[in-house]
Amino acid sequence: MNDTIFAVSSGRPPAAIAVLRVSGPAAFTAMYRLAGASITPRKATLRTIRDPAGAPLDRALVLAFPGPTTATGEDLVEFHLHGGRAVVAAVETALGALPGLRPAVAGEFTRRALENGRLDLAQVQGLADLLAAETEAERKSAFAAAEGEISRAVAGWLSRISQASAQIEAALDYSDEDDVASSDLSHITAEVADLASEIASVLDRPTVERLREGVTIVLAGPPNAGKSSLFNALLARDAAIVTSQAGTTRDTLEAVVQRGGTAFVLIDTAGLRQHTDDAIERIGMERADRAIGRADLVLWLGDPGKAPDGAVLVHARADAPDRAPAPTNALATAVNDPASIAALWTHLQQRAAEIIPAPSGALLHREQRERVIRAHVSLTQATVETDLLLMAEQLRTARVDLASLLGVDATEAMLDALFARFCVGK
Repeated sequence: MNDTIFAVSSGRPPAAIAVLRVSGPAAFTAMYRLAGASITPRKATLRTIRDPAGAPLDRALVLAFPGPTTATGEDLVEFHLHGGRAVVAAVETALGALPGLRPAVAGEFTRRALENGRLDLAQVQGLADLLAAETEAERKSAFAAAEGEISRAVAGWLSRISQASAQIEAALDYSDEDDVASSDLSHITAEVADLASEIASVLDRPTVERLREGVTIVLAGPPNAGKSSLFNALLARDAAIVTSQAGTTRDTLEAVVQRGGTAFVLIDTAGLRQHTDDAIERIGMERADRAIGRADLVLWLGDPGKAPDGAVLVHARADAPDRAPAPTNALATAVNDPASIAALWTHLQQRAAEIIPAPSGALLHREQRERVIRAHVSLTQATVETDLLLMAEQLRTARVDLASLLGVDATEAMLDALFARFCVGK
């Protein structure tokens, strides 16, 4: 029998309210010991919470949720306490003194939901992402996954593969009859090819990690081109040191900003020139080159003819008295002209939407994507097999890879790594 576990699930105190959850076979017994008489299920009831010796600890709302139709699939109790540290600590101490109860470890509530069939592994992964979401795009994708969008898609794929496998079994059973196997093979191949095409469209989407990493934008150009000033203007704060002395920036400087629900990683770099005798400046230039190489977008503030391929040409300090007019293919900016900075941000957001399209639903993790890729390879191979037995084996392999997304073949090590991302009360 599982232990009964308890933990604060509303964030650590102090707070206005602290929700302390208890889940397991002794949850209702603990409720009776601390809150007195029985409580109507799923109805908030105001009670005095007492320790096992009868001393009052708090006046709180108590809710009882009989299993298995609960978040964990077990009997579940919630104590809505006043959120002071001493109050929470006293109630936790009282619970810990009861037989069969212990504090939960990280992610244990959600793990029990998985083990009891209330969530599958794809939903758990989505819930973990929802807790960690920092941008609107991440939130939308994570919420869709937590609500079962990936699970439903995978279940549909598994159903179609199972149907194709059943058709192969039937064809093999009647393979001694004229033309049965060959006619069924053509029909099955078409169905599998259609499924492989549908999965390929899912693989074309960005991953969850790509959303989290955001769009990397490197500001590059010769010394004293206005990179650091533009860097600060884009961030709307003084993050980089700005002086009139060329070569002030000697290293890369990174900052993250969110615009329109997308994360942008801005990187200011050392000025680039043909030659320098300064060893520190040389290192800075090498790091600038590496940053340009890994950038999603480069804002080039120098001679357009020396710009990296695909760079966004920026005509910085456009309001300087001695500044030449901006080239027709460059965006003119001035740090004292908010409209020019807003126009540059508009352009960057448009380019970002091309690099990382806004998700219309749940996205796969890289690890999940690898499994889907393997399944797609197996399905594609199945469409070129001329032997029913070999086709059946390819379908079986695809089925195993896809089923693992829902936790069917999940290993303990993978589960431990996943649930460690959760807080103790989740």
